[in-house]
Amino acid sequence: MADTTIYSFAIAIEAIGHNRLRSLLTSLGIIFGVASVIAMLAVGEGARQEIISQMKLLGANNVIVRPIVEQEEGQVESTSDTREERRPFSTGLTLMDAESIKETIPGVLAVSPEIVAETQAVRSGFRRSSKLVGVTNDYLLNGDFELLEGAYFTDEQLASAAPVAVIGYDVQTRFFTSEPAIGSRIKCGNLWLTVVGVLRQRAISESSMDALGIRNYNNDIYTPLSTMRLRYENRTQLTVADVQGAQGGDDEDAPAAAGPMQHELDQLVVRVSGSEMVAPVADIVNRMLERRHSGVVDYEVIIPEQLLEQERRAQAIFNAVLAAIASISLVVGGIGIMNIMLASIMERIREIGVRRAVGATRKDIILQFLIEAVMVSFIGGIVGVILGFALSLGIERMAGIETVVSPMSIALAFLVSVSVGLIFGLLPAKRAAEHDPVVALRHE
Repeated sequence: MADTTIYSFAIAIEAIGHNRLRSLLTSLGIIFGVASVIAMLAVGEGARQEIISQMKLLGANNVIVRPIVEQEEGQVESTSDTREERRPFSTGLTLMDAESIKETIPGVLAVSPEIVAETQAVRSGFRRSSKLVGVTNDYLLNGDFELLEGAYFTDEQLASAAPVAVIGYDVQTRFFTSEPAIGSRIKCGNLWLTVVGVLRQRAISESSMDALGIRNYNNDIYTPLSTMRLRYENRTQLTVADVQGAQGGDDEDAPAAAGPMQHELDQLVVRVSGSEMVAPVADIVNRMLERRHSGVVDYEVIIPEQLLEQERRAQAIFNAVLAAIASISLVVGGIGIMNIMLASIMERIREIGVRRAVGATRKDIILQFLIEAVMVSFIGGIVGVILGFALSLGIERMAGIETVVSPMSIALAFLVSVSVGLIFGLLPAKRAAEHDPVVALRHE
């Protein structure tokens, strides 16, 4: 049996070698089909890894609360002397909101408040615009940040509003190229901060920053929340004009206020115990803040998992369309193999008769032509994989979509190409074996 199989392989290779151009044209459908499969899987894998990286950036078990401009609705009055209805007063998103969420809602592991301010970082004659972010250690620990060197803030530094900082990777490469960053000082605004830690670089694509509305964390400078509130800007200090402006005002002759109340915090990240708790906790947070803010809608509650699930669904639809296109190409390629094999059998009827006359069985004839069909599709699969690599690189460079060609996709492409050869080569092989040896020998 082994000798027969080896001999059938030799005959198949010889037949393909004698008809190189026809074999190449026959395998074109397989080539484009396999290339489409490789490109489809590369785009899908790239999208999957992008979603995973986005999930790590936002946190799968997080609920994010961000301040927004108060939403107003109603009808415009036609009379000019109609006085504006008194609006309820809200202090905006505050640290008290964060403490209330952490102490009241079950399933909440940590609440990470955040205050962000634009600043100019200065050191050794170099200056760079950056963001100074007031945080607690919970923000750094729960945000998937990793230390490259140094340490996070100590309890004493957090309590005493110490002038210290943990800097992003790009800040270190900009200001500390010739000396260690730990223990050195960097000026942010009017205050010098001592560097106590450096964060490891985080890979953040432009698409992730645009889609998720996040910053480039590598450029940030982090300082204790207490330091930000006491040494930089204390947003809890209110004036009479602020309160009157937020309420709508009682005195028509009073000067116009600056606008809506300024939020003390720029973001709250609520980390829950499990993914099944995300939606219930988000609902409770929304109701709690509605009561605490007197019904004023000056915040939004974001569930990252739901945002990324929508993106995952859109990507699944895109992959399904690509899979349909690839399947059509493979079916067309398989039909091409079947047609060419049937035509080849008509040309080689006398060869079939000679083989049968010298002792070949029907199974040997079937094996010969089946191997030939598989060889054609296999060669098409090899060329298709190479073309798929090139197509994936072209998509990544021209469309800006991340693509990842995995060994699993290559194995799947080869499996599909061989399967197409087997399926569409079976009928021609059976037709070849059904020829009567005597009639085949007399065929001209």
